[in-house]
Amino acid sequence: MISFWRIFWLEFTSLARSRALAILTAASVGWMLVMPFIIRTDGTAEGARELYVRYALGGVLLLLTVALVSSATASIARERAEKRLQLTLVRPVSGFSVALGKISALTAAGGAVLALSMMILGIETDASGRCSHVLSPILVSPRVEAEAEYRRFMEDPETPDALRKAKKSAVMQILEQRAADRYESVATNSVASWRFPVADAASSCDVAVRMRFTAAYDRRLDVSGMFRLGERSAPVSDITRSVAVVPLKGGAVSDVLEFRNNGTASLLLRPRQDIKLLVAADEMWWNLLRAWLVAVSALALFVSIGVLLGSALGRPVALFVAVVALIVGEMSPAVVERYPDPLGAGGLDRIGLVIAELVNVTVRPASSLMPVEALVHAECIEWRDVARSVLMNLAVAPVAASLIALFVLSRKKND
Repeated sequence: MISFWRIFWLEFTSLARSRALAILTAASVGWMLVMPFIIRTDGTAEGARELYVRYALGGVLLLLTVALVSSATASIARERAEKRLQLTLVRPVSGFSVALGKISALTAAGGAVLALSMMILGIETDASGRCSHVLSPILVSPRVEAEAEYRRFMEDPETPDALRKAKKSAVMQILEQRAADRYESVATNSVASWRFPVADAASSCDVAVRMRFTAAYDRRLDVSGMFRLGERSAPVSDITRSVAVVPLKGGAVSDVLEFRNNGTASLLLRPRQDIKLLVAADEMWWNLLRAWLVAVSALALFVSIGVLLGSALGRPVALFVAVVALIVGEMSPAVVERYPDPLGAGGLDRIGLVIAELVNVTVRPASSLMPVEALVHAECIEWRDVARSVLMNLAVAPVAASLIALFVLSRKKND
């Protein structure tokens, strides 16, 4: 344990002495302070907050990711190239302590810079407001829905023979991927309803509906109708193909949200994407704290990968592999979405699709690990998500990377 803290302190003070930490802090804080004078908004507070969070905080997170990954890949690789790591390992210091100490120091440095940026964000965006829990309707799982669709296809005499002869697993995969895009129609003068996991405590909170309707052939039509949730209700009149938030006024709430279409045309929406309940929760300062924990956990994951690569490869190669991994991780969801149908893919395309799906599952995109989108829409980051992120990215990933680095360094020392 003593050796771990020594490595931690040496790495952290090295960042301070080299002025890397000071430059990173100045660049991040300066970017957060300058951005309000650069961006042009639509004149609304919501639009200003969205642009500021997305570009100011997003820019800082990108800067920290690039800088920390670069430092992580160089940390052990440089010492190994200069023959200084061998001297460290001769002492009673294990490769595990070296790797974990460096990961912890780099993560702490990034966390300190990010804390200052979060404080500026809270002041600039007036964090005295409240975030909202985002509730989705209670629906059957995509797997169950896909099973029902598959049976319907097999029972339909007009189903093509190619689809009948295809592997069930391939067809099920396609149906599951498209479950989120399944539309539900609300005819004129009819009522559609969805169940939500609304707690009794929501009766004392502000509740709103976030919805997005569209129409056949993607035409623009006026939406006219009424939302009702227990004793709370609100009329809605908006343009289709746009997202709108409708506050509900009244008394007690129930777990069934109803919408009556009073317009002149049928409306379409995707229940898994286009209808949400927003329940007011705690203050934004608490949400910023949760966002900070999630972002620091993501930085710890990136640093762990960088240190692991630096223990096995030279710095240029390690940095190249880390950058490529981040780029591929960002691209893999688009590849899977663009080519969701393995039935129509050729041999090489299928191999590429399998690789992209594997990357998409095992290495989530860097942007999906960051809390930017939740802060943009004033959505609460749930504590269970924070706990999961801290456990996997801030605890398990650094320890696992340090154990693998221990094995790699021991082999290199013996060689």
